[in-house]
Amino acid sequence: MENIHAIIWDWNGTLLNDIDICIETINYSLTKRNLPPLNKDKYREIFTFPVMNYYEKAGFDFSKDSFDDLSVEFLDLYLEKMKDCELFCNAESVIMELDQMGYDQFILSAMEQESLIKSIRQFGIEKYFRMIKGIDDIYAHGKLDNGKELVIESGFDPLNICLIGDTLHDLEVARQVGCQCLLIAAGHQSYERLRKYYSLIIKDIKDVVTLCDPVDQKRVH
Repeated sequence: MENIHAIIWDWNGTLLNDIDICIETINYSLTKRNLPPLNKDKYREIFTFPVMNYYEKAGFDFSKDSFDDLSVEFLDLYLEKMKDCELFCNAESVIMELDQMGYDQFILSAMEQESLIKSIRQFGIEKYFRMIKGIDDIYAHGKLDNGKELVIESGFDPLNICLIGDTLHDLEVARQVGCQCLLIAAGHQSYERLRKYYSLIIKDIKDVVTLCDPVDQKRVH
């Protein structure tokens, strides 16, 4: 992670530890339809973007239930449970330390914008982020277009940005927008799965700081 001046954080599964409630919520929909539930290992092996593909791998039959209806059902229960989520251990201290080291920080998420803002404000950390960019619907198709917009609006050269996430989709977005990438294997996809496609992976968010040097305060962006 050389010459990094800005950090783009993913939210769900990277800063917000919502894996257990995602599994509980999808299992509600599965068992309601007499489909086998997912354990954590299985979930982390099949979770992907676009989310529709993940739903198919989980066993849903779109000839019986539309993806739109399943998305609404999931979101209603997820948002009810989300208020009980916590940040990953050390997440807030890492954000604060990077702020003190001079990094501009952003959030890019496939979560609906209003729900995303509400979730972040719950933890009182909104002030650390120059921009928070979610999506404008509930279907979590991905965040590539928003990632391109965020990089342009940030004013930074993409080469001076590191996107930190927990999925191969985060790696895809980073590559498409031209920025560096760091993956944390504590979220929605397993270390083994990530390691097949990428090498810069850590297992604990606290290790982010060890990879970062203080930013030159004279930089121009």
